[in-house]
Amino acid sequence: MENIPFLLLGGLMLGGFFAVSFASWKFRLPSVLVYIILGIAAASLFHHADWIHITAEIGIVLLFFILGLEFPLARMVTVSKRIWPAGALDVGLNLGGAMGVALLFGLDLIAALTVGSIAYATSSSISAKLLDEHKRLANPEAEFILSLLIFEDLVAPVLVSFLAGVRAGDQVSAAFMGVLFGKILALTAGAVLIGLYGFRRLSHFVAKCLQHDFMPMLAVGLALGYAGLAVALGLSEILGAFLAGVMLSETGRSSELEHLLLPLRDLTLPFFFFWFGTTIQFGEGLPLVSLLGVLVLLAVVGKIVTAYAGGRWFGLNRKVALRAGFSMVQRGEFSAIIAGLASAQLRVFSGAYILATAVIGVFLFDRAPALAGWIHRRRPPPGADPSGLKNPEPPAAAP
Repeated sequence: MENIPFLLLGGLMLGGFFAVSFASWKFRLPSVLVYIILGIAAASLFHHADWIHITAEIGIVLLFFILGLEFPLARMVTVSKRIWPAGALDVGLNLGGAMGVALLFGLDLIAALTVGSIAYATSSSISAKLLDEHKRLANPEAEFILSLLIFEDLVAPVLVSFLAGVRAGDQVSAAFMGVLFGKILALTAGAVLIGLYGFRRLSHFVAKCLQHDFMPMLAVGLALGYAGLAVALGLSEILGAFLAGVMLSETGRSSELEHLLLPLRDLTLPFFFFWFGTTIQFGEGLPLVSLLGVLVLLAVVGKIVTAYAGGRWFGLNRKVALRAGFSMVQRGEFSAIIAGLASAQLRVFSGAYILATAVIGVFLFDRAPALAGWIHRRRPPPGADPSGLKNPEPPAAAP
């Protein structure tokens, strides 16, 4: 691949992605999963293609920047107060549960923590793409799912930094953790201040200049810049991109800005899922098969229970909470990042785990409405409400 001109290779890949997308649409297959499998198949050919990784990062940054545009600060504050119980359950059941199972299978404490961390976070990128593909971003469960994903995106960088410190031989102390949390708070506080005292006052300017060709430069520059700042602080670019979108949403022009950036996102995002597939490597043989089977089962049950119970606490009705539960099984990018910090044996194990949960998760996501509806019909709760909220407002009395 190194001898093929960059422009030719880029053109061939985009043509291939077009064919994959068209075939996925024609045969009603999840394009995300097809991109990942294509990346696994072609991993040996693109092992050192840094430009694919760079393009992939731009795609994932734009995805979460656009998601951030849907969460103005007032909405973020409201949502954050409601997501904490679900987030705590998520950590305890999916991270703690997987870690406990790994200890029972004889792994040492650090290896068990690594396995628990790999098993913890739902793939934000796959979930967000599936919500968009299935036209479910306007559904009642979408806000809950995105909120829980953001919670996980705050916890996952802490896990990555902790494990990286252990691997590098750094002393993991209270001071180390304090600095890490301080970086997260500083990045978030900066986004809040810039949004409130910067972009909110620029709403008239943004509205006036939306149709000019320099506005995409402002939006993409902000997304890449704040994501890069997050990376420079040792945090996730996903968190920085999302916060950049939150900032710009304070202009009150989220839908127009989103419309400007969607073509660029759709052009670059397939590279992320393809690149993600190239990071899944199986090596020679599959170790710890019994542990893998138990953890995959726990991945399915743990996320369904977490999202269902958390969704109920969040304010969703039973049917919608079930729909959320069947939509969060897939693991992805953070699992792959943490797997890169593991031993060679655990990296092979992790590749199989990530692929299995991604396949099962995409399958369940596609059928989540039907599964939730089937369970709801078999055991309907009293006073069921189809709107998605547990306690809807009563209809106004007739005059």
